[in-house]
Amino acid sequence: MFSPAVQKLIDELSKLPGIGPKTAQRLTFHLLRLSAEDALPLAQALIDVKETVRFCNRCFNLTEQELCPVCLDLSRDQTSICVVEEPGDVISIERTHEYRGLYHVLGGALSPLDGIGPQNLHLAELFERVRSEDIQEVIVATNPNMAGEATALYIVEELRPLISAGSLRVTRPAAGLPMGGDLEYADEVTLGRALTGRREL
Repeated sequence: MFSPAVQKLIDELSKLPGIGPKTAQRLTFHLLRLSAEDALPLAQALIDVKETVRFCNRCFNLTEQELCPVCLDLSRDQTSICVVEEPGDVISIERTHEYRGLYHVLGGALSPLDGIGPQNLHLAELFERVRSEDIQEVIVATNPNMAGEATALYIVEELRPLISAGSLRVTRPAAGLPMGGDLEYADEVTLGRALTGRREL
């Protein structure tokens, strides 16, 4: 139906997460309507990001150097590591301005059904950091879903000897009710955690 070049672009765009064939087709037609001066910067941006952006050698966050800006910032708390699944999670936590420690990006979560085991994530590097650096707390901020919970449990079990020895705390961000939410719409797990994590007023 389409020329080979157009079909190839549709196929490539369809591989992006959240982009189905129809959306890929709309994006392709939009790009075709653009002038070369407007379309080429997008192509160049893709080339630049693939050539210059890499993973931090220490925490696996995105960076253009060997170490990311967080790892290079010696004013941050060097005794705390917040474990997240993806680089985007680092940005979300940084926006809160509530955390001033280090990070460790796993690159996903454990999901045996999808063929993602411990060897597919940066878990070994996390455990090495905890053992070799002066880490006193690991905050496991994986997503509150089945894969995230399984990953959190795996991390706790691997670090159990250090926890038992009293040299390490492993914590998880509190899960509760969102601001502006109604109790009647909260699921049982969220409501249960909100009650468990209640605090004094």
